[in-house]
Amino acid sequence: MLLQCIFTRLSLSLLLLLVMLTGQAHADTFEKALMPGELIADHAKYENDCSQCHAKFDKTLQTRLCLECHKDVSSDVSNKTRFHGRLEDSSCRNCHTEHKGRQAHLAKLDKTTFDHSRTEFALKGAHAESRVKCAGCHAEKTKFRAASRLCNDCHKKDDQEKGHKGSLGIKCASCHTEKSWKEVSFDHEKTRFPLAGGKHFDAKCVSCHANKVYTNAPLECNSCHKKDDQEKGHKGRYSIKCGSCHTDKGWKETKFNHDVDTHYVLKGKHHQVKCDSCHLPEKGSLYQQKLSDKCISCHKKDDQEKGHKGELGEKCASCHNERGWKNSSFNHDETSFPLHDKHRDAKCESCHRGGLSGATATLKIKLEKECVACHRKDDQEKGHKGRYGNKCDSCHTEKNWIASKFDHGRDTSYPLKARHVLVKCDSCHLPEKGALYQKVKLPGQCVSCHLKDDKHKNQLGRQCESCHNEKRWQDAPYDHNKARFALTGSHVKTDCKKCHQTPAFRDVRSDCYSCHQKDDRHQRSLGTKCESCHYTGTWSSWDFDHASTRFALDGGHKKVACDACHTAPLTGRMNMTCFSCHRKDDVHNGEFSMQCERCHTAVNWKRNR
Repeated sequence: MLLQCIFTRLSLSLLLLLVMLTGQAHADTFEKALMPGELIADHAKYENDCSQCHAKFDKTLQTRLCLECHKDVSSDVSNKTRFHGRLEDSSCRNCHTEHKGRQAHLAKLDKTTFDHSRTEFALKGAHAESRVKCAGCHAEKTKFRAASRLCNDCHKKDDQEKGHKGSLGIKCASCHTEKSWKEVSFDHEKTRFPLAGGKHFDAKCVSCHANKVYTNAPLECNSCHKKDDQEKGHKGRYSIKCGSCHTDKGWKETKFNHDVDTHYVLKGKHHQVKCDSCHLPEKGSLYQQKLSDKCISCHKKDDQEKGHKGELGEKCASCHNERGWKNSSFNHDETSFPLHDKHRDAKCESCHRGGLSGATATLKIKLEKECVACHRKDDQEKGHKGRYGNKCDSCHTEKNWIASKFDHGRDTSYPLKARHVLVKCDSCHLPEKGALYQKVKLPGQCVSCHLKDDKHKNQLGRQCESCHNEKRWQDAPYDHNKARFALTGSHVKTDCKKCHQTPAFRDVRSDCYSCHQKDDRHQRSLGTKCESCHYTGTWSSWDFDHASTRFALDGGHKKVACDACHTAPLTGRMNMTCFSCHRKDDVHNGEFSMQCERCHTAVNWKRNR
């Protein structure tokens, strides 16, 4: 027997050596030949690759190879959680074996002795009793670790049939324990509605949670106490915010302080007034429609029947106070319009027609303080009919409406002088130009008022003061030397009308011929430039030098009369050839051309050169 064992070992060693010598190609065949049995069904795909689970000549690496494939178990071991992470020895081979055949189980689990406390879900209370089977939580063909730890996943049916029908959500452990489903440990103080030890603490759950509605149960007092409010309370007039006044200690007990809890402090007689006096039913519930804090909102009837009938507006507090409606403490001098002189004796209604404020007020405290607000009728009937604008106080005072304090020289940039002092205001401040202070500023130029008096047809410009002044408009002295035509010689004594037959002065021409055409004895044979010979000293004297022209007179020409050559009106340059005048003297009948001066001279026509 010993020899047989030795022989067998020797054969195996020789066989192993043979495989090593023949190469890796036969290694897998050799390993399969030595495999103790088939792998389980889940590992069958690794049967021809032993290296997936075994390291040659090193059994200690086997656990690491297992964990490289089973990542979830590897995570448990690393984190020391769940069942595998809580084992003292996490070597896989301690519990799991292989090569037991396709139908074998990798791990033999004794459900009766398994310690569930090593998992993430320790069995307590009813869960630890034998009547609770594993299959109740662990579904078939599902990994044990995949079982849910939420109560609702197992007890959803119980909640639907015997419980809350999902109205309280899925956090069953908030109220229930493992000992018994019916045993409840709910702490209402941890909710949004703590019972706080008042009368709510003794109330039954169904009083508020009707039809087992818990999660969406209303939190407002009115949701439970609406009937109490209708039958014994405010009948819904003070809205649904009961907690503003009442507490859970007693319905009749109130904590509301009007001075602290609102922006309207009760003073004087307001302390004695009942709530319904201001918080009227027709105005809606207290919190749904904000109650106005204006006096008129409650005292409108008093104002109409016993007061000002709305004529002084809605700002009652300007005169009245909470101590007494009839007491008035108003001082008009503390406003922006203090009363002086005759205004002190005027009644309030005289100015405040329609009230102190509001859309119908004639005089508004912060807006309309002009005199015209009250005196518009006086202005229309006895005054300026609105033509001088709304600034009545520029001229008038409170002492006397008729008297005027306006000084045109002091209060404007245009002082009145000479005849302007006697002119009426309307003469310059015309109605068509609009109100004095509302429209375009009235210009200070003479022509703005005297345009119709301008007989020069605007030819002399708009500077009337160059000739005229406030003392005398007509026959104004004028310095003609400032014009384009200075007066010299006989012109100085000449009457203006002889040249300026109309006031349109610029229409008059400045050439001599335009005025002296009838004095021209030459009948225009010497042209129209009279100033070539004549000057303004006297018309009959002249000093024309013919040498200044292109044709100097010499010889027989000196004695020739002007009209001997100038026989027709001169309209341009005159023909200065000999032939133009001596055509009739030409005995050659033009055979020697028209250049007479080639043979003849101006001294004697008959004598040749």
